[in-house]
Amino acid sequence: LEAWVPFERELSILAVRAADGARAFYPLTENHHQQGCLRLSLAPARASGELSLHAEAMVTALLDELEYVGVLALELFEHDGRLLANELAPRVHNSGHWTIEGAETSQFENHLRAITGLPLGSTRALGTCAMLNLLGSVPPAERVLAVPGAHLHVYGKQPAPGRKLGHVTVRARNEAELRQRLQQLAERLEFVLPDAVNRWMHSSSYAST
Repeated sequence: LEAWVPFERELSILAVRAADGARAFYPLTENHHQQGCLRLSLAPARASGELSLHAEAMVTALLDELEYVGVLALELFEHDGRLLANELAPRVHNSGHWTIEGAETSQFENHLRAITGLPLGSTRALGTCAMLNLLGSVPPAERVLAVPGAHLHVYGKQPAPGRKLGHVTVRARNEAELRQRLQQLAERLEFVLPDAVNRWMHSSSYAST
């Protein structure tokens, strides 16, 4: 049996490695789950430079030991200022879907660059983002797209309870604007934000600590 690991929040880091050993890292992402399924991701996560470097060191060790080529995601627990590895995903990852609109080069493009021998692209975040998974049903596009900075992705799957049918990414220039837009989205979709996100919505800062 495994003991329950206490943690303050769940994070993930996405990294990409080329065949020549070149590496690039996306900013840490903060993830919120409901009933065991990823519901909402916020990027870049609140994180000190030290914490980000620790995450990069952890994923680098995996990339190099495996001689991995492509995008790899490492899910993490943060507890008392420390990072604990939770799960390894050797692929593009749901918590990195925000990179399609929210990073200079998406995780998908960088994966293709890596496996085809092309130079890796910049992983710089373009402002702040929230990524909401659509579970069980897809809302009318006009509701989503009426929110400034919102982008709708529909996967073309048959609806089923709890099934990931798409996602919405909301991009903003700063934390205050992201809060406002995420609140608009939640109201339009009648979506109840996770408690931790509600606390963030009413906190004074989402900036790096």
